Amino acid sequence: MDIPLVEPGTVGPCPVAPDALQGIVRQQTNPARWNGEGWPGFVAELRTAGVDVAESASARGIFATDAGGTAYGMPHGVVVARSAAQVAVLLRAAQAHRVPVTARGGGLTTEGESVAYGGVLLDMTGMSRVLTIDRAAMTVRTEAGIYWHGLAEELRREGLDYLSAPLNMTSSVGGTLGVGGIDVNSARLGCSADQAIALQVVTPTGEIVECSDSENAELFQRVILGYGQFGVITEATLKIRPYTPLSMHYYYYSTLREAIDDLQLLDRNDASDYSGILTIMDCAVNLLVAFDSAEREAAFKANWEKQLRGHGEFGFALCMVGHYARRPWRLGEALYLLKRKQAVFPEFRRPEFHRDGRMDDRTVVFSRAVWKHWGSRNMVIPDLATTADKFVEAVERGNAVCRKYFRHYTLYCVGIKLRADHAAHYEMSCIPPGAEGWAYGCEFEPMIEGEVYSRDHFQSFKNAIYDIGVDMGASYYRFGGMMKGYIRRVFGDALVDRHLAMKRKADPAMILNRDVIF
Repeated sequence: MDIPLVEPGTVGPCPVAPDALQGIVRQQTNPARWNGEGWPGFVAELRTAGVDVAESASARGIFATDAGGTAYGMPHGVVVARSAAQVAVLLRAAQAHRVPVTARGGGLTTEGESVAYGGVLLDMTGMSRVLTIDRAAMTVRTEAGIYWHGLAEELRREGLDYLSAPLNMTSSVGGTLGVGGIDVNSARLGCSADQAIALQVVTPTGEIVECSDSENAELFQRVILGYGQFGVITEATLKIRPYTPLSMHYYYYSTLREAIDDLQLLDRNDASDYSGILTIMDCAVNLLVAFDSAEREAAFKANWEKQLRGHGEFGFALCMVGHYARRPWRLGEALYLLKRKQAVFPEFRRPEFHRDGRMDDRTVVFSRAVWKHWGSRNMVIPDLATTADKFVEAVERGNAVCRKYFRHYTLYCVGIKLRADHAAHYEMSCIPPGAEGWAYGCEFEPMIEGEVYSRDHFQSFKNAIYDIGVDMGASYYRFGGMMKGYIRRVFGDALVDRHLAMKRKADPAMILNRDVIF
């Protein structure tokens, strides 16, 4: 077969271009690897200052990908953070030598945001100490590299607890504050970032700054939900509360719309302490409702439970039997639902984590279930965050995309109560423009279950979800990485350019977490 040659200078399709595969519109491939110019001088300066830089292949290879498993890159070297002063030395040297710095906590990003494509990988987990617990003020001061499960363990010894944290407790505190953090009590208490009272931040030029709503407020507003663009969080003061076990109730639905309507009913009326929706496809839709006190639980039963349209477990089973009896050609789907239920539900009811009918440790129960039953070689979790009135439509449209691309998938839906002054704090963030009172988020997660999909298949799926967000004027939990192409489409040139100008002023060499947003 003759292969046609393309003369030099001829304009034509490139067979290896990012958009070469027909029907797969890639919004972004992995960024180009930094070429290493200035690296020797940077390393020499750090070592003179007593900062250790690991350059071995084994040290660097630990950080080659993130939890998503679809983006890969290698740093030139790794520095484990030990103090704010050390991080300041590193960032000053990085500015001088124009070396990219990628900060990483738990590495739970799914779009490659914590993957370094050259430059230095700053591993924040070396700063994992709880510094002080103030019972009178009900606050904790902690280093930002600590995982949430480590913070929870320290607090539980004192009979205390965090307010709101991500379900996956191997997230770092600093990383979570930079993206939001969603829990099943976020509809009542707000996102994890809203629990931060004050931060110690190392700016991209190496200044160590304490900031809060009353001190260096502009920096505080930019760093919270700022996706690591305006500084490295090294310490955080967080709100805490007394520790209480919780009582959990489950209600089952056969339609997403009814479950979401009931979820929003509970949120609007402050009828529960915890609420969220977890599904197996759109066939088994579970609304979970939980309480910290017997008084709140009793008030729910008296005033709100009868208004819910969900069934108990037995009633739902009868509905499913009738549903599939009329659709025998979908018996395979029914068997899958049964097997999934038998595998997942016991995780939420393990006797060692329950006392007197109450869940004694939601930290262990939820985080264990997340990794055991949803983790895999690839974690592909595109998401949408919308205003309350658009949420049902967004979830139904996203659900249709899931059905198109994967045999099995799950949805996770939750409300996010907004702080009163949210306009200043949530600008160009996961909180959608125009949201008032509450925003709502949904994660769309395929169940990979040992199957192998191409990166292009995953990317096409994610793009289809993200396009819904553009069409609906929504936002995303964790924009960045491969979603970078959507930023201007969602927020518009004026807002993005204003933030880009702020970024250039704060980070003249554009070295901190570059290619995540800008």
